[in-house]
Order: sequence, then C-alpha cells, then structure tokens
Amino acid sequence: MWLWNCWCCLGYYGFAAYMMMQNLNSRGFRAFSFTIPSTRELLQIFEIAAPVFVTMTSKVAFYALLTYSATSMGAITLAAHQVMVNILCMCTVWGEPLSQTAQSFMPEMIYGAKRNLMKARMLLKSLVMIGAIAGVTVGTVGTIVPWLFPSLFTNDQLVVQQMHKVLIPYFTALLVTPSVHCLEGTLLAGRDLRYLSQSMGACFCTGTVLLLLARDKFGSLPICWWILVFFQWSRFGSGLQRLVSRNGMLYNENFNQPEYAKAKAT
Repeated sequence: MWLWNCWCCLGYYGFAAYMMMQNLNSRGFRAFSFTIPSTRELLQIFEIAAPVFVTMTSKVAFYALLTYSATSMGAITLAAHQVMVNILCMCTVWGEPLSQTAQSFMPEMIYGAKRNLMKARMLLKSLVMIGAIAGVTVGTVGTIVPWLFPSLFTNDQLVVQQMHKVLIPYFTALLVTPSVHCLEGTLLAGRDLRYLSQSMGACFCTGTVLLLLARDKFGSLPICWWILVFFQWSRFGSGLQRLVSRNGMLYNENFNQPEYAKAKAT
C-alpha cells in the first residue's frame, strides 16, 4: 500500500513538472533544453537555495525536536502530542495561499519595472489582516474540534486529558501562523533571504535550548507547546520588524539596487 502511494506521488509530481515545462515552452522558453550550468550560475543557485534550505530545515527540525521531547514523557503523552501536532499541520495549510500571493505579486512591486513600494505596503497590510482573520477562524475551529469532539481521534480518556492540556498554547500558536506565512512570503519575494535564514536559525537555536531545558527540568507537554508558541511568535516578530523597518525593502527605494547592495556589503 505504501509503495503504491509512493509511486502515485512520483507520477503526480512528474506529470505536474511536465505540464509546467510544456507551458513554459509554449511561452517562448526552452524548458526542454538541458545544459550544464556554469560556475557562476551554480553560485547564483547556491546563493538562493542555501538560505531557503536553512529556513525549511530549521522549521522541520524544530517540529521533529518537539516530537522527540514528547517521546520521553510516555506513550500517552506522545499519543496526545501526535494528535495535536497533526491537527496543527492540517490547519497551518490554510496560511500557505497568503505566502504564495506575496511571492506572486510582491516582486513586481518591489523591484520590477513598475515598482511601487506604496502598493507593496498596502498589499502586505491586507495580507496581514487576512492572516489575522484566518488565524482567528482556523484557530477557533481547530481548537473546538479536539476540545468538544475528541472521540474523532481517540477514545482513550487519558490521551484526551493530555490533549486538553495543550489547547491554549495550541490555539495561540495557530493564531499567528497565517500571518507568519505572509511575512515570510514577502521576505522571499523581496529576496531578503539572508535575513530570513538567519532569523529562522536564531529562532530554532533558541527554541532548541528551551526545549532541552524544559524536558530535563519539567518534563511537561504544555511547557513544550508554549515553547512552540514562542517559536511561532518569534518568527512573526522578526519578519514584521524587518518589513516595517525604514531601511527595509518596503521603505528604502535603493534596497534592491546593485549599487546599494555593494555599498552595504563594503
């Protein structure tokens, strides 16, 4: 069964890649022409891919470490954690369209031929407001379901009790997640990749230290989830502070210009 699912997934991605390449080919791009990239092109790819890799790896590694910390608290606690973290992952998907919207429309406004930072700031404001509304809505629904209908996931009352202990930090973490997606999507659109990877790395390192301390001294699942709240809100605060800064990409007209970047590096 699992092997069949893997083959289906592989076929789906292969077909999607072929359709996208066919679409690019019809628009004048040579999508089916494969060439060996030069050293300069490889360096450009690395400059883009490395920060994104650090960002994604830090996020996945923190969730894995959160599960690892719950593992040491017993089978019942681990079961409750797995139920809640899976619900959290299902609910966080609702914030992805905000990130995709920012990555689709922001580049033209920030450094395109018709750049307009005022419109970019207005779009970001709209996305954050939509993210806040989506966070409240998804957080409320996502909290009510395991609170009032825990039998959908398990009939073990001990597991249900552990699930109810983390409802408040679960809701608090889910509340800000859509806004985090739109902020990080804007940073990706503005190619502020170094800051994004550094801030994510700092959040990951701080959260890891707190998780290790909490596991050794308290061994409590709610404490671990409050550290997840700290991780999510730290990402939100870091991205918001960068984007509203007067020297940031949405206010500084020269932020994405080569001369400014070279002078800043010097």
